[in-house]
Amino acid sequence: MNLKSKIAFSISLLFTIIFAVSVGIIYLLFADFRKDEFENRLKQKAISSIKLLVEVEQIDRQLLKVIDLNSINKLYNEKTLIFDSDYRLIYSSLDDIKIDWSVEDLKKLKLNKTFFRKENENEVYGFFYDTHDKDYFALVSANDSYGKRKLTYLLYILIITYLVFSVFIWLFTYKFVKKLLLPLDAFHIQLKEITEKNLDIRVAVKEKKNEIDLLAVEFNQMLERINQSYIKQQEFTANASHELRTPIARLIAQIENKIIEEKKNNIDHTFHKLILDDVTQLSDLTNSLLLLSKLENNNDKLNEICRLDEIIFDAAEKINKIYSDFKMEFAIDDTIENIEIKGHKALVSIAFENLFKNCYLYSDNKIAKVGISIHSNHLTIIISNNGKTLSLNEQNNLFEPFMRGKNSKNKSGLGLGLRIVKRILSQQKATIEYSDAIENMNTFKLTFPII
Repeated sequence: MNLKSKIAFSISLLFTIIFAVSVGIIYLLFADFRKDEFENRLKQKAISSIKLLVEVEQIDRQLLKVIDLNSINKLYNEKTLIFDSDYRLIYSSLDDIKIDWSVEDLKKLKLNKTFFRKENENEVYGFFYDTHDKDYFALVSANDSYGKRKLTYLLYILIITYLVFSVFIWLFTYKFVKKLLLPLDAFHIQLKEITEKNLDIRVAVKEKKNEIDLLAVEFNQMLERINQSYIKQQEFTANASHELRTPIARLIAQIENKIIEEKKNNIDHTFHKLILDDVTQLSDLTNSLLLLSKLENNNDKLNEICRLDEIIFDAAEKINKIYSDFKMEFAIDDTIENIEIKGHKALVSIAFENLFKNCYLYSDNKIAKVGISIHSNHLTIIISNNGKTLSLNEQNNLFEPFMRGKNSKNKSGLGLGLRIVKRILSQQKATIEYSDAIENMNTFKLTFPII
């Protein structure tokens, strides 16, 4: 989950929780209000019934029943019971509704003066009426169907409102956060365009100076420092390698002349031969470092059209001149019609020369197999040789500079060849992979986009 989704999710969840709590509180408050209101209605009914029966002499029990039956404010499923001080029932309304009561209930009622409880669908209100002569108890039961309908209606409204609000707030919050973080998206897009080849690019900064712009300013300053350090490093590598080439070349020439002179005079030249090998390796190292430096600093788009098969054959011919006992077996797919690529011909040739040289040095039988095929819009070159394979850890670091595996023991090399291959192919928008799927078989798979 990205940052926008996290922020939108958190805000939406917070609002929906707050609204859910608000809806719950509203419902509970209204339910409590309905209960209090209905309790008051039952109380008024109990008081009026007792007063009419006890205090108005012209009204007897039968007349009171008629009044209850025709009352304007008659409640649904209403039932009224009135008891005297001896807990005897002295009045019961005409309804056949039953009220569960006991003498203990009346005694508690006398002690507490009132009570309100629920019995099935009805609610019962008890009232103790104290006169100078006698005490009376009234129990009034009824069903607040009207209040319950209003409460149910309110519940439906709250649920629907909550669902609509939740959907709205989730959609609105996501769009709002997305719009709010558009500068961050633009910042991210600009960052993706910055690579080691264009460290001079800077992130655009607006005049608003919000947090993202402040971050962009700091990033630009950091990028400037990195770029300066990178340039100095590359310049040092290039200058050092370039300056070392001349004295090394002189050393090689002098040692070779010394070896020639020793051969003419039949003098043992083993010592100078060893020195020559070391100096030659040092020369290869400086040339490789210089080439890497040029590759790192090359910002040009390489769009030269060249035939890949010609490059491969030329590279193979150059390696054969150096290693005459090296054999290469080629297999080219007959279905290939277009084998042209866009790239730097000389650099691609260096890449294949290094690969072929690597095959020769680490091959048991000095034979390399090269297969060329086409898949979709890509050319695939498979280069393989028999020999000891690499461990998993060595494979993970195979294209790192100065990396040499256990199979390189007693073999000359600097550990820069495959690094140079990787850098060249990366510039050509090509890829290279190593595998050891077959026992004692080292395989390199190269993929080039074709025109």
